[in-house]
Amino acid sequence: MKKLAIDGGKPIREKGFPSWPVWDESEINALREVLESGRWGIGGDKVPEFEQKFAEYVGVEHGICVTSGTTALEVALKAGGVGPGDEVIVPPYTFMATASAVLQVNAIPIFADIDPDTYNIDPNEVEKAITERTKAIIPVHIGGCPADMDAIMDIAKKHNLIVIEDCAQAHSAEWKGQKVGSIGDMGCFSFQSSKNLCAGEGGIITTNNREFGDKCWSFHNCGRVRQGAWYEHPLLGSNLRMTEWQAAILLSQMKRLDEQTKIRNENALYLDKKLSEIDGIRPQKRDDRVTTHAYHLYIFRYDASKFNNVPRAEFLKALSAEGIPCSPGYNPLYKDDLFKAPIEKCPLSCGYYKGKVDYTKVECPVAEKACREEGVWFFQSMFLGDKSDMDDIVNAIKKIKDNFCA
Repeated sequence: MKKLAIDGGKPIREKGFPSWPVWDESEINALREVLESGRWGIGGDKVPEFEQKFAEYVGVEHGICVTSGTTALEVALKAGGVGPGDEVIVPPYTFMATASAVLQVNAIPIFADIDPDTYNIDPNEVEKAITERTKAIIPVHIGGCPADMDAIMDIAKKHNLIVIEDCAQAHSAEWKGQKVGSIGDMGCFSFQSSKNLCAGEGGIITTNNREFGDKCWSFHNCGRVRQGAWYEHPLLGSNLRMTEWQAAILLSQMKRLDEQTKIRNENALYLDKKLSEIDGIRPQKRDDRVTTHAYHLYIFRYDASKFNNVPRAEFLKALSAEGIPCSPGYNPLYKDDLFKAPIEKCPLSCGYYKGKVDYTKVECPVAEKACREEGVWFFQSMFLGDKSDMDDIVNAIKKIKDNFCA
């Protein structure tokens, strides 16, 4: 039996995985075009071009570029009429922005637990969380795996709720052949540095609803309206516009997205098969209705009982030492300091809010198990290589199990 690298043995892998971001002369030429045009912000043609192309790619009528995925969520909530006194159902297993965007519009995040197989929000828990104050649901396509949008949309229709898809990790993902960001009332994407489609920062809101699209445009453009004068501001908005630089990079990056998605899917499905053969390792379930997974994250569940009860933290250290980058992932959002401390002002103490929420008493046992002892992440760029890279991951985990169980 080979000695673990963490104990002084030779690591399974001594070379790196594919680097990120991927770029070439296309990005350089696109940036040069912007530089030489003299139009670096509003008034240029790159942002409108990207908005149109990305909207067409997703399969919607409207795309509104903004400064980040976080501001995309905030603008979408405002456009949907979410505000003081409203509750918005969100998963606890996600990046902070999903919940903080709700707070930013003075509404109340209500946490619904996740599905133990997919780590996406559990529709049954969503249904339980609905009150007369509920205004919207934000399903997150975690890791790039689409949430159960059939169930979510049925619930929303039944209760007359708005659905805002958090697609920050799900560029190109599809549910039953339909791209995410086109299923709910609005979709919100991020183009932050780690994302599968990236420009350093940036985001976009996608929608087929013209009224929502117009409101998003107004909120992100200083409260202007599309047919109004330059110094006419009938709505309270802010300057959340994307620059021409970012749009230029995104137009170039977008040319690679489908091919990169194809490679990620081939490698991830291969890894699914291999890891499923290791007792104690369970890859994230991929629903049969998921026709494309974006694999921004590759998530699997570690069962310590099958690894001689060695805790996940030790497994992660050993895996990293073998040359395999990995992460334990999120903490439950409601356990973050933001929610631990009493929110004494709006939104919780706002006179508009007639409910009562004590986040210190929130319990989402599935999310807590995922965060505390079970979930393990690999990153999207690791899946841009070939099958030999996947074999190194498998061999590293097998090596660790052999040692832990010896």
